[in-house]
Parts: sequence; structure tokens; C-alpha cells
Amino acid sequence: MGQALDRLEHFVREGKPHLVVTANPEMVMKARYDPVLTEILQRADLVVADGIGVVWAASLLRQEVPERIPGIELAEALLARAAEKNWRVFLLGGEPGVAEKAAGALKDRWPELRIAGTHHGFFRDAEEEAVLNSLRAARPDILLAALGVPRQEKWLAAHLAQLKIPVAVGVGGSFNVWAGVDKRAPRWMINLNLEWLYRLVRQPWRIKRVAVLPVFVLAVLRERFLKGR
Repeated sequence: MGQALDRLEHFVREGKPHLVVTANPEMVMKARYDPVLTEILQRADLVVADGIGVVWAASLLRQEVPERIPGIELAEALLARAAEKNWRVFLLGGEPGVAEKAAGALKDRWPELRIAGTHHGFFRDAEEEAVLNSLRAARPDILLAALGVPRQEKWLAAHLAQLKIPVAVGVGGSFNVWAGVDKRAPRWMINLNLEWLYRLVRQPWRIKRVAVLPVFVLAVLRERFLKGR
């Protein structure tokens, strides 16, 4: 975590736009059939492993991945540093009202945190320019986008250069957790890499997303076999 956080601080200080992706097996499998998402993963300034499956796959394929960093934990560490360094943060995403509730909870946790603005993620194409104008006016140092995968990655990749925001991170369902809409798994389940199971029990509709895991495992094993030939 420390190494990733130091890189994010460097990005903020540098001032140029940087895209940060938190990759899990679901995203990796989507990228296999989505060339735009594949290119985003390849061109991102920082990709962290948000999922033990990505760490396992990297190890099996002999690629270096330091550790698993859940996206919400990376975001919270970044927010803590933002409060310390006086960086401005914008929250984009979630259902109407969720980003505002999340911002309030984050301010309670870090009173010094500067929230530059919030906006829900249910905007139509015709409303996109207004969202972009809000972001330009807010001039945040950090943009946290909770638009879902792969929409958040594609939206950030498409607009980050013109927005000139130093750090933009897709954070999935983090706003719902901060706003009190959802809960994270107990710490013991997180430590055992069972957070996916907790989510599945609480949200059975996730079975379609979990079903990608066996396919991911087989794809990784096939890749390892081909590399070993």
C-alpha cells in the first residue's frame, strides 16, 4: 500500500493527468472481449490488484504484483493523505444523493478533507457537458469515480486529459459503503480473502459476476501452460 500511495502523491505533485485502475478478475475477463478496456489497462498510469485472483494469476504467470490492495482501502488511504496535504477531492458517481452522503461521512472521518464537489453517476449523454463543466470549475486534485466497471474506466480515459485532474481513480461501490448504503465484510473475512462471498450472500444477484471466476482461473491456467511450452 505504501508504495502505491507514494506514487499517487507523486502524481498529484506532478500535476499531469494520471489514470489509476483497480483491477479484479471480472475486469480482466471483460477486457479479453473489449479492446477499449484492454488498451485502458495497458495505458493506465497505475494498476493495482483489487482482488486476490489477480495476485494469484500474476504469480502463476511470473509477473510482479506486490500485493492485493482493495480499491476502497486504496481510496481511503488516498483520502487520508489528501486531508493531510490539503488536496481537493471530487466525488462522481452513485445514485442521486449517495455522493453527498459519502462526502459527509468522509468529512466526519477527516474534518480537514477538502471536498471540491460531488455529482451522481446517473447522468445522461445530454447532461455530460454540465458534469464536465462542474469538474473544470471545481479543479480537484483527485477525482474518485464510482460509475461501475467498465464505465468508470472508459469515462475517465475519455475525459481525463481535457479535465487535467492529476489523479483519477475508479472506485466501484465505495460510495455506497461510505454513505451507509452497503457494508463491507467483517475484517476476518477480508483477511481470508472472502469478501466476495460476503457480498454474494448479501446480494445474490452477484452470482452472475462471481460465475466469471472459474472462467478466469481456466484462462490463467491455459496461459501458464502455453507459456511453459
